[in-house]
Amino acid sequence: MYAERAHGMTASAVRSLFAVANRPEVVSLAGGMPNISDLPLDVIGGLVSDLIKDHGTQALQYGSGQGELMIREQICEVMAEEQIHGHPDDVVITHGSQQGLDLLTRIFCDPGDVILAEAPSYVGALGTFAAYQAEVVHVAMDEHGLNPQALRQALLTLRAAGKRVKFLYTIPNFNNPAGLTQPLERRKEILAIADELDLLIVEDNPYGLLTIDGQDPLPAMRSLDDTHVVYLGSFSKTFAPGLRVGWVLAPHGVREKLVLAQESATLAPSVFSQFVVSTYLAHWDWRAQLDTFRAMYRERRDAMLRGLTEHMPPGSTWTHPTGGFFVWLTLPEGLDSQAMLPRAVSARVAYTPGTAFYADGMGSRNIRLSYCFPPPERIIEGTRRLGEVINNERDINETFGLKSFTHTPRIHPGPGPDLR
Repeated sequence: MYAERAHGMTASAVRSLFAVANRPEVVSLAGGMPNISDLPLDVIGGLVSDLIKDHGTQALQYGSGQGELMIREQICEVMAEEQIHGHPDDVVITHGSQQGLDLLTRIFCDPGDVILAEAPSYVGALGTFAAYQAEVVHVAMDEHGLNPQALRQALLTLRAAGKRVKFLYTIPNFNNPAGLTQPLERRKEILAIADELDLLIVEDNPYGLLTIDGQDPLPAMRSLDDTHVVYLGSFSKTFAPGLRVGWVLAPHGVREKLVLAQESATLAPSVFSQFVVSTYLAHWDWRAQLDTFRAMYRERRDAMLRGLTEHMPPGSTWTHPTGGFFVWLTLPEGLDSQAMLPRAVSARVAYTPGTAFYADGMGSRNIRLSYCFPPPERIIEGTRRLGEVINNERDINETFGLKSFTHTPRIHPGPGPDLR
């Protein structure tokens, strides 16, 4: 009775971990939940109360399929932080950027169409692409993010084989899961390829404003090219994920299709949530709040890197993010992060296996570690437990002759380009 596309739908590897990872005795380095405890909840509560009292008949009513004008105007101010000169008419409000990605895939992809995506890529995006029966072809990354030469080669090879490539999906800032960022020159190289070969780029940017090393946000890809780039944004990481407010900034023709798709899916995005976010932006210093978040995430990132340096065995490497939520760990040869997960949970530490972030089964030596939610002391403890689990796995392999390891002094392995 089910449609054919329903058979390709699978549970998210991250969501499957929640029941275990949320147990208090488990240090969860798995999920990417933002830490919203630093929000001024008392102030926000008062603002919401006033909102209902003064504008309840609007906030609790149906709204436009494109979203309310007031918040679309404010979103253009937010995007200006990354040098995007957007117009409110080209913004479509969505239920988080996840729904924006769903709508874009719906209007562009037929079954069998190809989507290019970084290797590794966001697990939620891979699930969406699978649901619409699109084929994902991964493009290699290096220490500077998506590799332009690999992108060009993949695109030309696919087209020569008669494949229809609909778009490139990329997270240029603090990639989820790898934590890597494309430098400005790399962005320009990728955009030049898009211009030359007429490739649409979907830029997913939930973390761009969460720089944590004092640097200014990089110009978004959309700020450099408003013809080939559709931009996805979200308030889930910079305000509150529970409100589910995101947006798409798209060229005019794409915007019209998105509004039609939004109306068929939901009639209209939540007006109440839009009013809450708009009130927050209007009556609270959201830029100063971003500084608060940056300082908090910097402390957690530093704890993660310190814990990895202290507790990871030789042969391990990891990325050094300058923002966002995630570190990408590569295990010593011979270890499998998926097979090791039950023993890690038994040792009261949880992570997300790297295979969740590939459509082709790769990533068995990789782990995504999230530092956004646990306090620093729990992060340190989590890395200690994880280090013990990895060492035990190595010992088992040695004992049973599964893999030979050379024991060397424990040293800092550095970030390295290894993204397998």
